Amino acid sequence: MSGPVAVPTPGSGQSAAAVGHRPGLAVPSVLEVLRRLDSGPRGLTEAQAEERLARAGANTVPAQRAASWPRLFVRSLRDPFTAVLLCLGVVSAAVFAWGTASVILLLVVVSCVLRASGEHRADRSMAGLRELVATTATVLRRVDDEGTAATPTVREVPVAELVPGDVVRLGPGDLVPADVRLLRASGLTVHQAALTGESAPVAKCADDTPRRAGGGVFDQPQLCFQGSSVASGSATAVVTATGAHTRFAAAHGRVSGRAEASAFDRSVHGISWILIRFMLLTPPLVLMANAALRGRGLETLPFAVAVAVGLTPEMLPVIVTTCLARGASLLARTHRVIVKRLPALHDVGAIDVLCLDKTGTLTQDRPVVDRALGPGGQDDSGVLHWAAVNAWWNLQLADLPAPDALDEAILDAADEDTLMAYDGTAAIPFDPRRRLATAVVRTPGRLGTHTLVVKGDVEAVLQRCTLPEDDRERLRVLAADQADGGLRVLAVATAERPARARDYTPADERGLTFRGLVTLRDALAPTAVDALNVFNERGVTVKILTGDHPGTAARACRDLGIPVAEDGVLTADRIDGLTDADLADLARRTTVFARCTPEHKARIIRALQTAGHTVGFLGDGVNDLPALRAADVGIAPRGAADVAREGADVVLAEKDLTAIAHAIRAGRHASGNIATYLHITLSSNLGNVIAMLSAGLLLPFLPMLPAQVLVQNLCFDAAQLAFAYDRPHPSVLRRPTALRPRDLLRFITAFGVINATADLATFGILAFALHGPGTGDDEAVFHSGWFTENLLTQALVMLLLRAGRHRVEGHRPGPLTWAAAALAAIGLLLPPSPLGPWLGLTALPAVYYLLLTAVLVLYIAVLLAGRARYERRRAERGTTW
Repeated sequence: MSGPVAVPTPGSGQSAAAVGHRPGLAVPSVLEVLRRLDSGPRGLTEAQAEERLARAGANTVPAQRAASWPRLFVRSLRDPFTAVLLCLGVVSAAVFAWGTASVILLLVVVSCVLRASGEHRADRSMAGLRELVATTATVLRRVDDEGTAATPTVREVPVAELVPGDVVRLGPGDLVPADVRLLRASGLTVHQAALTGESAPVAKCADDTPRRAGGGVFDQPQLCFQGSSVASGSATAVVTATGAHTRFAAAHGRVSGRAEASAFDRSVHGISWILIRFMLLTPPLVLMANAALRGRGLETLPFAVAVAVGLTPEMLPVIVTTCLARGASLLARTHRVIVKRLPALHDVGAIDVLCLDKTGTLTQDRPVVDRALGPGGQDDSGVLHWAAVNAWWNLQLADLPAPDALDEAILDAADEDTLMAYDGTAAIPFDPRRRLATAVVRTPGRLGTHTLVVKGDVEAVLQRCTLPEDDRERLRVLAADQADGGLRVLAVATAERPARARDYTPADERGLTFRGLVTLRDALAPTAVDALNVFNERGVTVKILTGDHPGTAARACRDLGIPVAEDGVLTADRIDGLTDADLADLARRTTVFARCTPEHKARIIRALQTAGHTVGFLGDGVNDLPALRAADVGIAPRGAADVAREGADVVLAEKDLTAIAHAIRAGRHASGNIATYLHITLSSNLGNVIAMLSAGLLLPFLPMLPAQVLVQNLCFDAAQLAFAYDRPHPSVLRRPTALRPRDLLRFITAFGVINATADLATFGILAFALHGPGTGDDEAVFHSGWFTENLLTQALVMLLLRAGRHRVEGHRPGPLTWAAAALAAIGLLLPPSPLGPWLGLTALPAVYYLLLTAVLVLYIAVLLAGRARYERRRAERGTTW
């Protein structure tokens, strides 16, 4: 052939679909594909291959480079709250508040180092997992001899040198080196788990057979794809796409796209911008109020900046990163779960809907025999016996590399001793077109007689049996009833023939006697029931998104105790007819989504998110990438396709639901501590700022010196580190922790007002009971009294407002208790200590402590009453925080 070569070239945008299959169009014939590729059954010449290699490039998958540690550090600075802290640090330095600026800068650096280090460790843990592509391929190449094409020779070439139009040969155990279109195939089955996540091998053939309705491109029997492997049989195929144009590489490209903000990012950003508005508004208000009412000028700028810093939960980046890093590190050490992005751990804890396929999670990657039924529908062990004879001698005589999963299940259930009574003479292996497998054995006790044992598709077996039409139809109905119940069904038949020496062929599979049916179901995963119970206790709803038959998925759910209502199963054809709003409403009530394509899975996840759910998705194939990207948390096992692992947020050592349950617990543990920190710190800070602004307007002097504000913040910040190490109450783990900005704003406003009221009461005590005219100590007494009261109230808030504060009697005090005690001790001991005068503090009279005790008792009572009211409302909504 001498026409222009239709070879995909880098940057052309042409993919495997361009020369192999286009969704929605008729399947191109072998001749059409060869013409488009300007190739033939004898392959390419060496000169053609070299030319195309130079034009199309090497057949390699583009590598995904992990971000370096410095890049991760810089990326951490993008956080809006971190950026605001940096701005406050710059302002503090501009007004020569070097202490405040140094502390802020230190907090930012520590936070970014922790986050970058955690994500860098996760990237290193993911390295070295790209072993899905073959290294050499068997190819037909010709050498031109003075313009005459020579006879093609079979040779091994590096996979990187394959080009579109090359003709390759595939055998058992071979990895498919590129996207190919089959030219010839014999008994070919292919493992596509790396692409689709389905563990069972898929039958392939070279005929122009239409694909299953509603199936994706991976269901096309004429096409095989890079990343899959040959389970059995052999084939000759033409390469249709290489390198960056394969389906495998296209999936890599989708992974590299920028993901949408996660649930954690959205919630923290919402909270951050609320605080940012307050912080940007506070300094101008303080300056204007002091200038208007007190005639003060820029000398109050350090105080204004200190007030803004006082409102800021400056430890937020450190607390968040420490909580998430500790949880991720513990998961990696104890459960071998890798969290690739630290914020993803929070999102795992926030999951309230978990979407997954049934195979390998709810069920194992193998079937088991359910029943053996005779022609009348009754139990008949003889049917299983004949099925096992067929499976055993096919394995022995058909040169199969390994038993088929269904045959292995039959052999496991059969009595092996009875198989030894037969002597196999021939086997006709399973063929995707015949849908049958036949074994020929010598009949025990009957010399000169051979028995043909045929097993396979029910319809294919019935067509070859000698049966009245009424009986044939009755058996079809019986088989259909079993299949509708979620079982796989095989038919078994036998025939006796006179012994002969010549070979048996498919033409001998006729005039059979129907023996019965063997039904098989998926073996349940041993840990699935326990994991599902944990999910139920923690408010996580499981939904099944599968390409399987709806009955098969529903059967696995019923066996595991997952309730499936009559309208709880939805198939892909019904999904296609629903609007997004209707699907969002229906998805909440549906348990099983069957016959799903990758696009269906992603759409279902988006519908659940529209309904207000935080969705996790467990997937392991290339076809799961759209759903992994759409979910709030993408989860993949270590054995998943390379691109699925790269596109996931969390990687499991095994495809085990128990590991996800552990990850959810760790996520909620970390999220609970973060939420507790935010609620307590912001409410306390807001109360202090309200009181400080009020005092600044009422008093003739600054209510607290900038150095005192800084020391107070440092003490409170140090104590707040304990939040990262707190042990949440079990109730915190029962529901997802939701960081809703509006709910948080209501909480901090209510309890901030309570804190401000306590502060204002302290002002009254200091103004009327402890005023010492003529002593000149008014400012020092006021500063010292408020300093002590501030630290005491903050210590009380840490203990009384933390989530799940009720502890089992006899439990040792936790880190938060010790931190609160230390904070209270500093508040009481620092003013009268030798360090007090250095900070402008002084000893207080005993009467102050008596009056302060009365204020604190009332404060505790109001706090507990407010907390009880808040918990009642939270219980009514069924939420945590």
